[in-house]
Amino acid sequence: MPQLPASAHIPVTGLILSGGGARAAYQVGVLHALSQIRREVIARQRAAGPGEARRALTANPFPVIAGTSAGAINAAALACRADDFDAAVADLVNVWRGFSAEQVYRTDSLGIARSGARWLTMLSLGWLIARWSRARPRSLLDCSPLSGLLQRLIDTARIDRMVAEGHLHAVAVTASSYGTGQHLTFYQSLEHILPWTRSQRMARRCSIACEHLLASAAIPFVFPAVALPIDGRIEYFGDGSMRQSAPISPAVHLGAERILVIGAGRMHEPPDEQRSSSEYPNLAQIAGHAMSSIFLDALAVDVERLQRINSTLALLAPQARAASVLRPIDVLVISPSQRLDDLAARHLGSLPGPIRGLLRVVGVSGEGDSARGAALASYLLFETPYTSELIDLGIADTLQRRAEVIRFFGWTDEAVVAAAAVGG
Repeated sequence: MPQLPASAHIPVTGLILSGGGARAAYQVGVLHALSQIRREVIARQRAAGPGEARRALTANPFPVIAGTSAGAINAAALACRADDFDAAVADLVNVWRGFSAEQVYRTDSLGIARSGARWLTMLSLGWLIARWSRARPRSLLDCSPLSGLLQRLIDTARIDRMVAEGHLHAVAVTASSYGTGQHLTFYQSLEHILPWTRSQRMARRCSIACEHLLASAAIPFVFPAVALPIDGRIEYFGDGSMRQSAPISPAVHLGAERILVIGAGRMHEPPDEQRSSSEYPNLAQIAGHAMSSIFLDALAVDVERLQRINSTLALLAPQARAASVLRPIDVLVISPSQRLDDLAARHLGSLPGPIRGLLRVVGVSGEGDSARGAALASYLLFETPYTSELIDLGIADTLQRRAEVIRFFGWTDEAVVAAAAVGG
């Protein structure tokens, strides 16, 4: 089989899917647009490019996939269908366009009474009923429906096959241990990649299961912690976005040479759009602010860090650059062009009545421009009107950057010819 010349090396592409609860619908829109762009490139090359070139372009574009929180669920869905990227994306679009909150957490009055109402009561009157043994709510919401949904939709056992057949190099999901404070990356890989350890974060090689996805997506306070076996003992884990100081790191450790990052919120607010209020913040506003810090800030900082490293390496002489343990990583970031808080504010009325009532207690009220606490609701709005609008936004944002996407992936005439040479 002819080998590609060094100049035609196709970099290993990594995908980073960040956290953000219902906001992860935006990621699905971006993926849908990427799938569409790639199909258009294939169609344009169909007459001139041989079959082998087309097969190269239809292969999984992301050999390395890393996800956190709701992004971990999307990542696992892609990983277990790595032999058919377009079909995997289409399935994700169908799921997210048909979402309802009851598929993720209990929305009935009884379920709310057993979790949210009791949890809020313990917060306010716990000193009176501390000895009431039954009053031990674990979270604001009961997310038991999510477990059943994942079991039906994601066949994690299939990841082994995808790795063995070479459709996938590695997949990783992250979670945070409440007991040790460690941030853990669980990964499954084709090659024997040694686990890495850094300050307050470490990696473990294992077979990714639904329990890892539930742990990674367990939003603090909102969803209950998930028990996972670690070194023969049980540890409880929560959302992987907590204490995640380097969200891009897992993909780099797993061999990615260029990385697409899909955010679940605006990376930077334009100065002229920053909003202020003279009113004292309620609990929902404070919680929304805290969630934004958990889900968005670390990713923005890590992208800036990576870009600084790339700039520094570009200044070094070739010899010095070759001697450095650091290497340049091409990165493309696609994140929402609109404030997702504002989008959520327009759809608060689509939440089930018992959930709206529960959220009113913590300060979520109104709708549209008069809404308060919409930031918190934006993570919990697993309802079709909202998730569909996020998908449409992801599609529009990505298609608007079509030229950048094609350059990043190298979906050019030259790349098609080079791919054909490998199979020739």
